[in-house]
Amino acid sequence: MEDSPLASLVGDGPAMQQVKTLIKQVAHTDATVLILGESGTGKEVVAQALHAVSNRQERPFVPINCGAIPGELLESELFGHEKGAFTGAITARKGRFELAEKGSIFLDEIGDMPLPMQVKLLRVLQERMYERVGGNKSFECDVRVIAATHRQLEDNIAEGSFREDLFYRLNVFPIEMPALRERPEDIPDLLNFMFAKMRDQQRPVPNMTEEALMALQHYHWPGNVRELGNLAERLSILFPDAPVTYEDLPGKYQVALPESAELITTPSEPPAQANPSQAAPMDTESVTSSEQSPDAATADESGVTESEIDLTATSREPDLSTGLNLKSYLVEMEVQLIQKALTETEGNVSQAAKLLQTNRTTLVEKIRKFNLN
Repeated sequence: MEDSPLASLVGDGPAMQQVKTLIKQVAHTDATVLILGESGTGKEVVAQALHAVSNRQERPFVPINCGAIPGELLESELFGHEKGAFTGAITARKGRFELAEKGSIFLDEIGDMPLPMQVKLLRVLQERMYERVGGNKSFECDVRVIAATHRQLEDNIAEGSFREDLFYRLNVFPIEMPALRERPEDIPDLLNFMFAKMRDQQRPVPNMTEEALMALQHYHWPGNVRELGNLAERLSILFPDAPVTYEDLPGKYQVALPESAELITTPSEPPAQANPSQAAPMDTESVTSSEQSPDAATADESGVTESEIDLTATSREPDLSTGLNLKSYLVEMEVQLIQKALTETEGNVSQAAKLLQTNRTTLVEKIRKFNLN
């Protein structure tokens, strides 16, 4: 495990390597970062890692959950209040922005922020100024803003529950945290990381058998890394210093394994990363073509490379008389369906993912893999 501020981002699979690369590229700027991903994927861990490798690392990192604080109190929490501003305000109090001065503020669950507060936050992002509740003195703001949400903010905008202008202010540099089911190769490392923390607390930990690990890699993980952490805690209590077999796992984790199942491991050669000076964040509405050369051959899980894909193959009947490369044919069909979904949604990746009933991050990777516009 790497000994760096990014060590808390456990996993060496392609998805996590991409997250780490994006963090390194944006860390030494003051750009606002929007972290996207399902609940439990570790968005706050990404925010902490980003702060830890930034130029503001010696200054405060101040988190606040915008969905956990009532709307009428959120303004005071963010910007502070003056004495007598409201009933119970017996003294003046600094807000989170003031506490985070010269450092970073992490606005978790930004999608749950009430509309009136969105207007006030937009002013802070635009003018870098704010006022305490009940006061008329303006405070200058030198704070790195990192926001996160598990929601599809484009949908919230369409519903009228999130301001479009605020979205574009926040979405300067998006980082998408992959769901755990999308990076099963990282599960052994994550468990080792969790068990190592328990050992540091002088607690006995279990030993996972390979079959048990394979079952966990095939589970769908609706609670993501948070759910894995709960399972690790439970197993450490039930099986201290003892092996954990497939049969020892709680029932819902005893996933049926194919006969040919093997432990999923990190690829020996990670995919080549883009030149940091040329890399740009992905737009949340549409995806531009891959940074790879159009002539580059990119292999997918089936072993079929981009150079073998006939992108002009329409819904033709397969000719079996001369034989058929099944893997290549299936990839051609997949590409056609993705192209059709993107066309029907005018390039909106989130809507296309819904049409294809797949995860948005999975679709983004396929779009990049097949070099689609």
